[in-house]
Amino acid sequence: MSTHKQKKILSLCLLLTALMLMGIWQSVCAQVQSTEKRYVRIGELQNHYTAYGSDRAYNNSWYEGLQWPAGYFNQDNSVIRRQWIGCENFTSERDQTFEKYVIYFFADNVNTALYPVTLKQIAKFPMPTVYVDGNDISAPFAGDIDEVDATIIPDRIIINKVNTSMGLTITRTVYAFSQQYHNNYFIQTWKLENTGNTDYDDDIELTQPLKGVRFSAGIRYAVSREGSFAIGGPQSWGKHSWATKRGETYAQHYGEKITEANPIVDWIRCGFEFAGQNPANAFDNIGGPYITRDGRLAAPQHAGIAVLHVDKSATDSADDPNQPNTWGWHAGDEYPSFTSNSIESVDGMKLMYSMMSGVPYKGLGGNERFDEKYMATKPDPSTVHNDGGGTNVWFCYGPWDLQPGESVTIVEAEGVSGLGRAKCEEIGRRWKQAYLNPADQGPFTLPNGATTTNKDTYKNTWVFTGKDSILLTFGRAKRNLDASYLIPAPPQPPPLVDIKSGGDRITVSWTASPSESEAGFAGYKVFRATGRTDTTYQEIYSGAAGVYSHSDLTAIRGISYYYYVSSFSDGSNNNSGECNPVGPLLSSRYYTQTTEPAYLRRKAGSNLDEIRIVPNPYNIKSQKLQYTGEPDKIMFLNIPALCTIRIYTERGDLINTIEHTNGSGDESWNSITDARQVVVSGIYIAHFEVTEDYTDPETGELLYKKGESAFRKFVIIR
Repeated sequence: MSTHKQKKILSLCLLLTALMLMGIWQSVCAQVQSTEKRYVRIGELQNHYTAYGSDRAYNNSWYEGLQWPAGYFNQDNSVIRRQWIGCENFTSERDQTFEKYVIYFFADNVNTALYPVTLKQIAKFPMPTVYVDGNDISAPFAGDIDEVDATIIPDRIIINKVNTSMGLTITRTVYAFSQQYHNNYFIQTWKLENTGNTDYDDDIELTQPLKGVRFSAGIRYAVSREGSFAIGGPQSWGKHSWATKRGETYAQHYGEKITEANPIVDWIRCGFEFAGQNPANAFDNIGGPYITRDGRLAAPQHAGIAVLHVDKSATDSADDPNQPNTWGWHAGDEYPSFTSNSIESVDGMKLMYSMMSGVPYKGLGGNERFDEKYMATKPDPSTVHNDGGGTNVWFCYGPWDLQPGESVTIVEAEGVSGLGRAKCEEIGRRWKQAYLNPADQGPFTLPNGATTTNKDTYKNTWVFTGKDSILLTFGRAKRNLDASYLIPAPPQPPPLVDIKSGGDRITVSWTASPSESEAGFAGYKVFRATGRTDTTYQEIYSGAAGVYSHSDLTAIRGISYYYYVSSFSDGSNNNSGECNPVGPLLSSRYYTQTTEPAYLRRKAGSNLDEIRIVPNPYNIKSQKLQYTGEPDKIMFLNIPALCTIRIYTERGDLINTIEHTNGSGDESWNSITDARQVVVSGIYIAHFEVTEDYTDPETGELLYKKGESAFRKFVIIR
């Protein structure tokens, strides 16, 4: 055998050995990429969770996460959760000693101090499949779920486990519910366990006790991304967000049960935020009124964290009423800078451990109600501490001593609530009407029925009802925990929903819910939205079990329609009021809601002379009288079943080409060129070219041949 061949065989053997060892290593070391995420999209609050154990919402374009209400666009409220763990008198794996040792949870510390080993989402049942005209619109979300386990109680559970160079393993478990009274918060538990594991593999590197273990976080909310459009860009990272707290009297109340008779209490330990004033605005921007549009309030959200339980110690799992040791507010980007796992960072770690113990860094924090202390004199919260990053809700837990194998658990609920969309439209429009007419002094009706002549008092009083709304949310989360998560469950949604556009109807069909055999199952409801997905849905059908389709005969040609199907109960399993209001429960819309439109299609035209363009002329001033929710839409009607539509300017420049292949007589155009530019005012020419011979499906008569064509002129006025 030649030397060359021997070298090739040896190289191949080495490669195969390396691949085998790599497979063994990957099977032994459960390493998860630091950027990996799991999305929860089943309720009115939707979010993602990142593998390294905490979350920064920026996705290189915007701050993404904690969308509420999720049915509308740009409702992101998350900015960042800065999170640290620390201990005292620590000796590292490399025999370095630290008086204070602290780890910061962020992506750059992965592989040096943080070692994510688990990130998975478990579902109680498979995600339903949803079709619109043959397209599987649920397919992009199939990767949300890693496992299905019918025995779990919540709808979804996310498990995220991270080993650290401290030998303290953090397991974050997130519980998500789609039940209509519990779908705007997530319960998350934090288990802090002294495993001694400082890397990805299962070997134990440390066997020492961990002394003075502390856990701390600073959380900032944008409230909200859409609100920043009305308030100003810096609100997208929460620069103008006010922080506040409740629960100062928790120790006197923590044994009490929250009931439906008194569902809003202020003794739950919590901190939350809402949008404040941008000094660049000459108007009162509380609530984010769209002053350049119709006035709708774009920032009604109140977002925050409630502390539901904290173990007293590793040997006493009773709730400690004296924890957190500190909670309040802290300047958003002001914290000690250090590098985890580095002996050169001892001074930074000491400062950070002090901050985790409740001492504000540079004095820029406190445990009082930040808004109540400063809002009267400092309408912009960022001017209190001059931190352009904004203000964080600040929590500090501990200290605990943990022997090897011991752990403590913290239970939090993160939620968002506030005024609903309809009320935001009503209040905002009335406020803008008065803003445009200084002589308009109302009277304006307040939430308690009283009146005021001040438009800002009217608007802001309604916005601040969000404080009660978020306390109601946290109260329901506490009731859920107290019930061991056994809240009344809605029936499961249909496993398959199929929407089909038709010539005389739009057909909505579904398969039987797995819950049909359960006591209290009542039937199915169909809901419909017109023009776009982020709008109000109306119930158009309600029927008993055994019927699995509905023909929508009220649809109008040329209008886009969106649907979802919900299973519903008769309320017999929700009659105690222990966890939420009594009555029927519906499966969540987000399991079956369509994201692509269905249309009432018309038959293909019988000859080219029938082609029409609607509206013609198109006038932007009349958009509200044209296609609801689709202001730039132009329809080509009575067209050939299969054709190419080319759109030209008056001088003959081709600006768009549409391939019409669905066999109907309708096609739409959104007034956008191939270069993604909105067309300007002018005269345009549409050329329709038949791409296949077409015969009448009833008579067999040849209606038009491949290659035949027709022209139509139309006018756009913008």
